[in-house]
Amino acid sequence: MKNRVLIAAIVVTVACATAGCSKNPEDKKGENAPVAVARGITLDTVKSVAMPELLEVVGSVRARTSAIVSTRIPGRISMLCVREGDRVKKGQLLVQLDAEENQATAAVATAGIDEARQGLDEALSRKKLADSTFDRYRNLFNEQAISRQEFDVKQSEKEVALQGVARAEARLSQAQQGARATTTMSDYTRIIAPISGVIASKQTDLGTSVFPGQPLMTIEDDGSYQLELAVPENMTTTVKPGTPVQVTLDAIGTTFTAKIAEIVPTTDPASRTFIAKISVNKKGLKSGMFGRGALALGTTVTAITVPKKAVVERGALTIVWAVDKESIARMRIVKAGRVTAERVEILSGLSDGDRVVVTGVEKISEGARVE
Repeated sequence: MKNRVLIAAIVVTVACATAGCSKNPEDKKGENAPVAVARGITLDTVKSVAMPELLEVVGSVRARTSAIVSTRIPGRISMLCVREGDRVKKGQLLVQLDAEENQATAAVATAGIDEARQGLDEALSRKKLADSTFDRYRNLFNEQAISRQEFDVKQSEKEVALQGVARAEARLSQAQQGARATTTMSDYTRIIAPISGVIASKQTDLGTSVFPGQPLMTIEDDGSYQLELAVPENMTTTVKPGTPVQVTLDAIGTTFTAKIAEIVPTTDPASRTFIAKISVNKKGLKSGMFGRGALALGTTVTAITVPKKAVVERGALTIVWAVDKESIARMRIVKAGRVTAERVEILSGLSDGDRVVVTGVEKISEGARVE
């Protein structure tokens, strides 16, 4: 019995020793791991400052010059020479219409000119004969070889021939003018670019039947754009041409200050806003892009701002690295507001007196000691 108890005690001792040996040495190593140290870091102390109160309005980028191309006559599109995104020059052929009626009318007008010209030739021949006959009868009348009545008949024939020539000339002129109008209508089968620019949109395809006034495509001059902001109507007396606006175009990642160039003098009754136009000359702009504008209201508000370099974008998160009293770096998720030339407004996530990392952000990690 004593031997069995002794054996059991030995087994328990060996098991405990084995369990102690199997403990992961990394656990103790992790507990005593050295803290990362970041050097060469520049800090900035957060302070509340007075900033002008701004009203943010939104709008869209539009081409300053654009043209909607439409047709003047009915027909079927037999040739479509451009697609969306193509660059065209003024006078370039865009669409060719197959308008059989106009072509037939042009052929009739051309034949009418030939007929009128032949009629004029015949009238001139009759006039020539009437003139020569009248000259002979006038000589005979002067010699008293014919009667006064016979002379009057030839004189009347001469006048009738002259009137026939005038009528023939009028018919020829009428035929020529009609042919010119018909030719102009026939030229409408060739639809050309009214301005140079880019095909922004196309509303028709090859083989489509079109009618007068039907839009076919839109051409935009991509050399000049403007941002059209929808401003509340209660700002009518405040916002005028020349008013400074802080413009933000998120699509191309730019913020700049500009001035309102033009105010549309009418208000949209549905949205109760009016349009303020700002000239924009930036690379990468496209018609329809979203834009924001910040208008000064003439008052100030207290706000917290940090240098732009302190703000880091990580996916959908906006963060800054804050350093506590023990000089330990902690990641702070913040909500950014307005952006100025060098600083970013922080709406939440920071308080007065906080210290944030400005330069050397790439050296910082969670829990690192800043020296």
